[in-house]
Amino acid sequence: MRNRGFTYLSALIVVVISGIALTGASEYWSTIAKREREEELMFRGDRIRKAIASYYDRVPAGKPHTYPGTLKDLLKDPRSMKLARHLRKLYRDPMTRDGTWGLVLAEGGGVKGVFSKSAEKPLKVGGFPADYQAFEKAKTYADWKFTYNPQAK
Repeated sequence: MRNRGFTYLSALIVVVISGIALTGASEYWSTIAKREREEELMFRGDRIRKAIASYYDRVPAGKPHTYPGTLKDLLKDPRSMKLARHLRKLYRDPMTRDGTWGLVLAEGGGVKGVFSKSAEKPLKVGGFPADYQAFEKAKTYADWKFTYNPQAK
């Protein structure tokens, strides 16, 4: 009779230890997944910023510098008759469920940048490329603004 109680207690201890181990493992994997999404946010945001720069700098003859009216203008530049693509596809925001970007609008009209709408706190807080040093002070991913400022060249 006494052995059954010991076996039951041993099985209960194994279940508790397994639960604790699985909780730790899930936190570890969730951190890894968040780091990967963060890297993807940096890549996609930078690609969009560079596409906006290309759109702004490649001005058809006789036209003023302008920002794209929408992100779709980066896929097919409506300003000229020749096909001009500044971006091959519209990237989704990897930090939000719906994938839509917040837009940074230029004073004279158009889109001069994008940002994630995520209110999550970033894991990365240092070691950013020169163009993104301001990200070190960010409290959320929404503070990571990928903007093109021609004056900063």
